[in-house]
Amino acid sequence: MLFLKYMLMWGGIGMIAVAAGILAYDLYLELKYRQALAEAGPGPLPPVRRIRWRGALALSLLAWGPILLALGIVVVPAGMAGVRVSQTKGTLAGTLYPGVHLVTPLAESVALFDTRDQLFTTGAHEDAGKTPSAAGQKAEPLNVQAKEGLTVGLAITVRYRLDPKRLDYIQSNLPQPVEKEIVPAVVASAWRELVPNYTVRDVFATKREEVRQRAAGVITQKLASDGIVVKEVMLRDIQLPPEYAKGLESLLLKEQENDRMGVETELHQKQVRISELDAEAQKVQEVKQAEGQAQVRVLQAKGEADAMQYTLPLKEKQIQQSKLEAEARKEATVKNAEAQAEAKVIDSKAEMERRKLLAEAEADRIRVTAVADAERMRNEGVILKQNPLLINKIVAERLSDKLQIMMVPADGKFFFANDVLRSMNVSNHAAQAEEAAPEAPPQN
Repeated sequence: MLFLKYMLMWGGIGMIAVAAGILAYDLYLELKYRQALAEAGPGPLPPVRRIRWRGALALSLLAWGPILLALGIVVVPAGMAGVRVSQTKGTLAGTLYPGVHLVTPLAESVALFDTRDQLFTTGAHEDAGKTPSAAGQKAEPLNVQAKEGLTVGLAITVRYRLDPKRLDYIQSNLPQPVEKEIVPAVVASAWRELVPNYTVRDVFATKREEVRQRAAGVITQKLASDGIVVKEVMLRDIQLPPEYAKGLESLLLKEQENDRMGVETELHQKQVRISELDAEAQKVQEVKQAEGQAQVRVLQAKGEADAMQYTLPLKEKQIQQSKLEAEARKEATVKNAEAQAEAKVIDSKAEMERRKLLAEAEADRIRVTAVADAERMRNEGVILKQNPLLINKIVAERLSDKLQIMMVPADGKFFFANDVLRSMNVSNHAAQAEEAAPEAPPQN
């Protein structure tokens, strides 16, 4: 239908253009004819071409037919609705929903309305790229006065839409556009009538939801009478006065401190209660343990009493056995002592015999050693008699281990050597004389 509408519209406009073209062409020919007539001399005149006024007029009148038909076709787009407005009767009842509709050309027109959800917003918008609201209003907070007389800034968003069934009433009775003329005024009036009944603290914290619900009810009721359906009223933010904000901050800090103290007090009370319960549990546990231990002792005593009936005969037998074992140990001790005495006597005799044998062996060793030393000395005397110079060598070796011995001839050329050898020979002769002397008999 939309294509048909535009085709009819362009068809009528084309017919009017053709009629105008015909008239322009005929006028051009008439102008040429008059120029030719002025230039031509006497003689026969060319035929006169008439202007086609009737044909052009008929074509122009005929062109209004498709144009009027095109004007009578109205297309309502999606998300919109319309009402018919008559030039003679005013707004007609009924709503034109999205689609194609026929109206009386030139006598009726269609007023279109957006029936989708719309937003009216005050205060800073959450999206930085959308500072103005959907209705074209500036994103400024709605200033209202609370009960204390302080000014509070409210960031409000109202979601609404036009009732399609009441568009004829909106068109006839309400100023246009509705989203600029009606909604902002009703919303501001509702909040400014309601908020002065509450304190700033109530609006900000304690009764915020109550205030929002009451405002939503008032706004919904007022706009519903004008054919506007309110879906939601949102109180997004509240801007407090600077002085009140500072006082509220200090008050909140005090309340937080009070809450903290209350929590700590409750914790201490719970800890005291826990300690009391622990003490009672410990007391009960100790009582139970004492009762259990008493019962155990009673049972042990009963068991011991029952066991004593069988234990006494065994104890008597053990005592008798211990006595017999003591006598046996005593006899064994006496016998062991006698045996040890005999062993000590035998050991002392063996020790004396051993010492006697050792003494005899030592005497034999001394005699043998003396005989061997005497024999050795006699042999050495014989050797020294035969070789007196050996005495010099022995003396020189015993004087120091660092002396070097040199054998020299005894021919009298070396005075020092001759004196030493002469003295050594004298000492050797004296020693030999002592050995040759007979031994004196022992004196009794």
